[in-house]
Amino acid sequence: MKILNKINSILFLLCATLSFAQQTPAPEQTKDFAIVGATAHIGNGEVIENSIIVVSNGKITTIGPEATTPLTRQAMDIIEARGKHVYPGFIVSNGTLGLVEVDAVKASNDLSEMGTFNPHVRSIIAYNAESKVVESMRPNGVLLGQVVPRGGRITGTSSIVQYDAWNWEDASIKTDDGIHINWPNSFSRGRWWLGEDPSLKPNKDYGKQVKELSDYFEEAKAYNNGNKTKKHLPYEAMAGLFDNSKHLYINADDAKGITDAVNFAKNQGITKMTIVGGYQASEVSDVLKQNNVSVMLKRVHSLPELEDDDYDYTFKQAKQLADAGVLVSLETSGQMERMNSRNLPFYAGTTVAHGLTKEQALQLITLNPAKIMGIDDSYGSLEVGKSATLFISEGDALDMRTNQLTHAFIDGRHISLETHQTELWKRYSEKYKN
Repeated sequence: MKILNKINSILFLLCATLSFAQQTPAPEQTKDFAIVGATAHIGNGEVIENSIIVVSNGKITTIGPEATTPLTRQAMDIIEARGKHVYPGFIVSNGTLGLVEVDAVKASNDLSEMGTFNPHVRSIIAYNAESKVVESMRPNGVLLGQVVPRGGRITGTSSIVQYDAWNWEDASIKTDDGIHINWPNSFSRGRWWLGEDPSLKPNKDYGKQVKELSDYFEEAKAYNNGNKTKKHLPYEAMAGLFDNSKHLYINADDAKGITDAVNFAKNQGITKMTIVGGYQASEVSDVLKQNNVSVMLKRVHSLPELEDDDYDYTFKQAKQLADAGVLVSLETSGQMERMNSRNLPFYAGTTVAHGLTKEQALQLITLNPAKIMGIDDSYGSLEVGKSATLFISEGDALDMRTNQLTHAFIDGRHISLETHQTELWKRYSEKYKN
């Protein structure tokens, strides 16, 4: 009998997995609703105690203190949230969610393409809206993200999505927002497995690699300014950089590389630029500020890379850059980056322990990335006229001990906070509880 029960359990889970291949995305908002009594963290540094937030047709139509904000309760649904907190949906910068499902399964990996210069590679085409990894972000309030291809010198074109959709078309918020580059390393280490000296030393090919990149940009610029008698898809994909309709994201970590990358973009006439990673960005913050260059900062929970760096070097970088007037967001690339993206609010919380206020830390994962990506007219903060992409938490959302979500909304749609695995376990428990 026990063996039979085990077989039945296995068969149930297999059938359930097949029948629930994707959670059903939430339907469009059909009735106005109001969130009453919560502490509203606007995302721009402002906090409203005992607030009222009214949402209609997916947009915030009213927000203010309960004492001075009129509310017609009969015309809408009311969500009582006294003692709770409301936040804008968190935004993943420089992410790869939806491009790989299981790292060990090659068929589920669509992270990069072969070749060195791939500006025409569009990450949005490969985005998997059915990803269970993407689904697992929502219970921590991570509701939006930038989908970025990896690999090569020019890795491709990113897009921005929301994490509750049937397909990539429905998920897309801003398609083909920018092109990403891996800047040549000005220093390199020898390959120890080949008997080379593993110590850090200047990259002898650095100048050559930078020139190759510069030549490619000049060729693309000439193509887009010419007659285009022969179609060239990679060059055509670069056009947005030269007319400033696309953003340029350059992955660079060392101070020299960052400075050279900024000067490179300036010489190319590109005005929309962001440094990604930026391990030593705080050391050249004056260059970044002077050229209006923003930073998607390397994962906070990282060890120092150089032996002379302070033990808390990565923790205090966000404050140093913010104090210098540089626009900063947090990115999550690195080991197990897709799974660790759910820890985005806790990375922001760590910066509070190293000098930022909680509201400043919140901006690192809400309004600041929205500004960098050019979606701040609709997302990133709780303001009238903006999308109702927000969530309600039992406590401080930047603290993993108290960030317990009760409701979450994307464009006013009340989305599920249960993961696929949670649904399966509930159904299994109900069926076999005896």
